[in-house]
Amino acid sequence: MTEITGSTTDSVPVRTTGSVPEWEQRFRAPRVSLPDWAEDAPDRALFVSNATGTYELYAWDRATGEQRQVTDRPNGTTDGVLTPDGEAIWWFNDTDGDEFGVWMRQPFHGGGSGEGSTWKGDEPAAPGLEASYPAGLAIGRDGTAVVGRSTDEDGTTIHVVRPGTPPVEIYRHRESAGVGDLSYDGTLIALEHTEHGDAMHSALRVVRPDGSTVAELDDTKGGTQELGLTVLGFAPVAGDTRLLVGHQRRGRWEPMIWDPVAGTETDLAIDLPGDVGAEWYPDGSALLIVHGFEARSDMWRYEPGAGSAPVRVETPAGSVSGATARPDGTVEYLWSSAAQPPVVRSTTGAVVLDPPGTKAPASVPVEDVWVDGPGGRIHALVQRPAAPADGPFPTVFEIHGGPTWHDSDAFASGPAAWVDHGYAVVRVNYRGSTGYGRAWTDALKHRVGLIELEDIAAVREWAVKSGLADPEKLVLAGGSWGGYLTLLGLGTQPDDWALGLAAVPVADYVTAYHDEMEALKAMDRTLLGGTPEEVPERFEASSPLTYVDAVRAPVYISAGVNDPRCPIRQVENYVDRLKDRQAVHEVYRYDAGHGSLVVEERIKQVRLELDFARRHLG
Repeated sequence: MTEITGSTTDSVPVRTTGSVPEWEQRFRAPRVSLPDWAEDAPDRALFVSNATGTYELYAWDRATGEQRQVTDRPNGTTDGVLTPDGEAIWWFNDTDGDEFGVWMRQPFHGGGSGEGSTWKGDEPAAPGLEASYPAGLAIGRDGTAVVGRSTDEDGTTIHVVRPGTPPVEIYRHRESAGVGDLSYDGTLIALEHTEHGDAMHSALRVVRPDGSTVAELDDTKGGTQELGLTVLGFAPVAGDTRLLVGHQRRGRWEPMIWDPVAGTETDLAIDLPGDVGAEWYPDGSALLIVHGFEARSDMWRYEPGAGSAPVRVETPAGSVSGATARPDGTVEYLWSSAAQPPVVRSTTGAVVLDPPGTKAPASVPVEDVWVDGPGGRIHALVQRPAAPADGPFPTVFEIHGGPTWHDSDAFASGPAAWVDHGYAVVRVNYRGSTGYGRAWTDALKHRVGLIELEDIAAVREWAVKSGLADPEKLVLAGGSWGGYLTLLGLGTQPDDWALGLAAVPVADYVTAYHDEMEALKAMDRTLLGGTPEEVPERFEASSPLTYVDAVRAPVYISAGVNDPRCPIRQVENYVDRLKDRQAVHEVYRYDAGHGSLVVEERIKQVRLELDFARRHLG
């Protein structure tokens, strides 16, 4: 067994530009998120960038072109919100990626000098509220904020914070809940909650700032199946009490308009396949639709009540990772494909925000594969090395996290690095993934982990029989839930995999449940039907630790010592069992949480994985 603290050298011949391998350039290339903008000061924007080598928040005055770094912390910062007037930035201050902390506030243009602050001008944004996991935030035009908190001791609490006065608690429940939105005039607060105990299907409640209930919307009752609801946003118009809501009543996510004051629901005639998300145009006259179908996405404009069909907003084929409509009616969006790196564009054709520096090299496009599986047709995305043209290839099954997530035709530096090194990469949208209808997502119950691995096994069989994959050089890999499935697959399918690479995984499900953040405890109770004490046989059947003695492939595990989602103690329990068996494995621990926001740390972790595969696969 090897305890890894340093980096290794990359001895595999790969494509280079200059002296730096292209796979490393993709990680180091400057990236920016889709800029968020202040509702009443649209020239003031906030975005995330890795310009310094660590992902941090940046303020951007679009009128002057000035950009300013807002946060500067060793392990990075990505959670920030602009106030509606654009005068201040709220950002979440945790410790080394543990996701437990408080909201801080900083003037948009900086300045000031708070004692002990991370950056000039920082001050606690909600004095009187102790540290917690965040559970939503909404900020009003009068300075009022609605702050959601989650702790192991209290469950979820929600507070109204007004300038100069102590916070007022308006909501408390043991189950998961969160702040959805605050109406334009600040008189209505939309909450998502799971008081019924199903963390995968939220109900909605609209309350006044004093906590009194205005209306409820709950699709978890009265039917044969529980359905979810989500808050998409109040209409951005004074005096308008309409709330845009996502629902699953027709077997997929799609929007409708609910007026909690009038008590009306308005169905929307959006006849598009797949999941449909939406947000308001700034004047409230139309909706910007982001539509996802079979691992790709596109955009549409839709005017409720106009009697017309949605109008396509042209984008290239690929994935729209975020979009926003501006006051002038243009749309800005973050786009990429598996082959082309991300860029923030406008429907005018212009690049909105183009960071300086060397651009990321392109990769290869994905191919779509559909495989018959035990629960229906499975969609997989395949990338092949540019040369040689024919397989079989050593093949990495890169399994996505979530589990309520899905792989898409979007740029990803990790898979591209494997392709550069001569591997094919297969990504499987197994049962439990989003994007393929409610039934596909909700199939993940009770036999957790085993269901997903049935689908992965079906795609593995296709990959071998089709000639894509070398059956002697199959790698099972993934992070978070994908890391969990990697360890579970190595133990339950030991003959199928030559190597395993698990990043920030669930390894011992019982210990993970007891140590993880409260919101994830609720999710696990939903997935498995109870706690480890209530359904011990299900936790045992779904835990990688149960099958660790059957693992034969070499295993590489990386874990963040501050991870609140897949905590370190349960990883150590699994590693100790590998040690006891003298199984071939290596462990890398790093000082961060559920992944790293430091570019060089990300490169180091991929380099370690590549080197582990080279040494054990040849």
